[in-house]
Amino acid sequence: MNNKTYLNTHELPFTLSVEEMAAFLGISRVAAYNLSHSKGFPSKRIGRRILIPRDDFLAWLDKLPEVSEA
Repeated sequence: MNNKTYLNTHELPFTLSVEEMAAFLGISRVAAYNLSHSKGFPSKRIGRRILIPRDDFLAWLDKLPEVSEA
């Protein structure tokens, strides 16, 4: 398991594992696996491994709606 903390997008590897994506987003491993299986999320399967292309992930993240504070 990867315990690396990513401080910015420039530190992300070319492809992320689900664990790396979870660490970057600050979410649990289970939540990250659920997200990686959701419709529209940019993940690729190679055998049993799930990989998330960094650039596709960042584009997906950028398209998420802004959260406004009330």
